[in-house]
Amino acid sequence: MMTELVWPELWFIRHGQTDWNAEGRYQGSRDIPLNDVGRAQADLNGALLRRLIERSGRKPGDFNWYVSPLGRTRETMERVRNSFTDPLPEVAIEPRLVEISFGKYEGLLHTELATGLMPIAGERDAAFWMFRPDEGESYEDLATRIISFAGDLKGPSVIVSHGGVLRVFRRLIEDFAPERAVNWFPPQDSVVHFADGKATVYPAGESWDD
Repeated sequence: MMTELVWPELWFIRHGQTDWNAEGRYQGSRDIPLNDVGRAQADLNGALLRRLIERSGRKPGDFNWYVSPLGRTRETMERVRNSFTDPLPEVAIEPRLVEISFGKYEGLLHTELATGLMPIAGERDAAFWMFRPDEGESYEDLATRIISFAGDLKGPSVIVSHGGVLRVFRRLIEDFAPERAVNWFPPQDSVVHFADGKATVYPAGESWDD
C-alpha cells in the first residue's frame, strides 16, 4: 500500500457530464459547468445514494459531506442532497478535492494530444502516474493532496469530486497499480462505495434494493 492511512467508509460521486466531457476535452481544474445530461445524472445519483444509505440502516447525518470547490461538483452536490428529506449536515468545501490540473493542455481535445504529447486513458503506462504537464500536476501530486485530506477525515463521509480524484482514491484505498488507476474510466452515472479496502460501483438507474 502507498499509505498506512486507515480509511473510513466513503460514498463517492463524480460530478455529472459537462460539455467539455461530451466533446472529449481535458478540463482539469477549469470551472466548466454541468450540461443537461450532467444535471440528470446528478439527480439520479442522488436518488440512488439516498436508497443505498437507507438500505444500510444509516441516516445522512451519520456522514460528513465534502465537495470540491468547482461549480460542476457543487451543483452536483446540491442536486444529490435534494433527494433527501432527512436533515443534512453542512457541506465542507474542500480545495484538496479539486481535479488534477492538466496545465497548458486544459481545453484541448484528448485526440489532439494523443498523437504524442499526452496519451489518453486506455493507452497509458505506469510512468503516466508521474507525468506532469507544463503548468499542471501529476497523479502523484494529486495523491499527495488526497493523502493530506484523508488524514483529516474524522469518520464516514460522502464526497462529490472528480474523475481523476476517484482514480487516486482507488489507487490509495484498493492499491490499484498505477497503470490500472490511470487507465480506469470513472463513471459519472454511478455511486462508488468504499469500505474495508474495496470499492463497489453502483450504476444509477438500476435497482439496488435487494
